[in-house]
Amino acid sequence: MQMNFRTAIKILNTSLREKQPEEFSCSWILRNEPSVYRYFQKNVRTENNTVDWDRVTQHLHKFLQRRWVRYKRRQAKLYENKDEVNRIMDKYEKKFYTFITPADQKDRHIRDRIIVSFVRISQKGNVLAKKELVIWVRYIVDDWIDKYPQVWRWRTCSEPIEEKIEGCILRYRYTGSFLGYLFKTLEYSAKALTPLCSLDDPILGGAKTRIDYAISEE
Repeated sequence: MQMNFRTAIKILNTSLREKQPEEFSCSWILRNEPSVYRYFQKNVRTENNTVDWDRVTQHLHKFLQRRWVRYKRRQAKLYENKDEVNRIMDKYEKKFYTFITPADQKDRHIRDRIIVSFVRISQKGNVLAKKELVIWVRYIVDDWIDKYPQVWRWRTCSEPIEEKIEGCILRYRYTGSFLGYLFKTLEYSAKALTPLCSLDDPILGGAKTRIDYAISEE
């Protein structure tokens, strides 16, 4: 059978379902499916020429994705490498509008790919990649704070937001949506913040705002 990406994923999915490891990593794939590992190593590469395991794991069954162990957690040695950042910037040069006005689901998928590319080299220790990603993700977070009641309380706490984004970058593990993980983190953290009451807040299901009643009383 000629190996291609679809075939390799099918073999890996089947092997994982049959063997049912509690967790698995690239080492597990090498031991159990060496031909699949060699295909990924040769053909599935990131902008910075490492194996793109995120692309691999996102095509596995959902319950298997949770068992993926990317690497053992250890303190990364911080460094600055502009070339690693530029390779991502150059590849997606015309796609950074997706952080501000994504047109459709395809744009959102591309945005997720850009984010994960930055996340992985940030986790290696590249502080320039982390700074660049925080800048772009902040556009999305600011839009959330304007739109979603779950995170409205962050309007009064602008400085810690970047710390939350950085924390999520370093902790992010799975192939699932980074933005989904970040939103949940901000939502849960917002519950500990001081409630924010604004005259622009919608009430009665969004039919009116608080200012409508303030004007009526006057």
